[in-house]
Amino acid sequence: MNPPTAVLASGGMDSCILLANVAEQGIAHPIYVETGIPWEWAEKQMLQNFIDAVNNPNIRPITTLQLPVQPLYGTGHWTMSGETVPGYEEPDETVYIPGRNIILITLAAIWCSLNDVHRIVIGSLAGNPFPDATPEFFQSIANSNATGLDHPLTVEAPMRNLHKEDILATNATTLPLHLTLTCANPISADGNAIIHCANCNKCRERHEAFLEAAIPDNTAYAKPL
Repeated sequence: MNPPTAVLASGGMDSCILLANVAEQGIAHPIYVETGIPWEWAEKQMLQNFIDAVNNPNIRPITTLQLPVQPLYGTGHWTMSGETVPGYEEPDETVYIPGRNIILITLAAIWCSLNDVHRIVIGSLAGNPFPDATPEFFQSIANSNATGLDHPLTVEAPMRNLHKEDILATNATTLPLHLTLTCANPISADGNAIIHCANCNKCRERHEAFLEAAIPDNTAYAKPL
């Protein structure tokens, strides 16, 4: 069994798969960080739905940490306003959120130092183009937090060499992936159902991964893709 692990969990496909896989090997503490983005309501609901469906006692209750970022980004930034969400055909670079992983990992590190946890994992995949998702960054932020907190700590991205279609191929038949969210503009439907907008960059990323993996996409989209 691995030592207890803090899993940065957003309710997205990647982090939910990571959470389930970590829990197969030991205690997993899902950490959700609220920053004020408008789709957090859907992420939190999907994350809890996924955990309930997996029903692994190694997955401990969700720890929610908060750091509002509107004073940093301003009300006009797309992550704060919910407007001008990067569209279906826009490149991945348009969904970059400055400092996102710095915030997530640092808050998780502080929590770890107070709860005797020494390992943080994050669901970054191959092809992530952002500067806060490189192996060098993860090593650097682990070292700086460990030094500043006087608490030995590792930050790992176990799926860093895999693409979304790769993790789909190995987990689609064993995990309830329809209970995950990959959308920057989700829609609330009757009965607390959550529908993917089918218009944003993240929806395209999700659907194309299913196509690449040759796996039926059972995601509820607002329109056919």
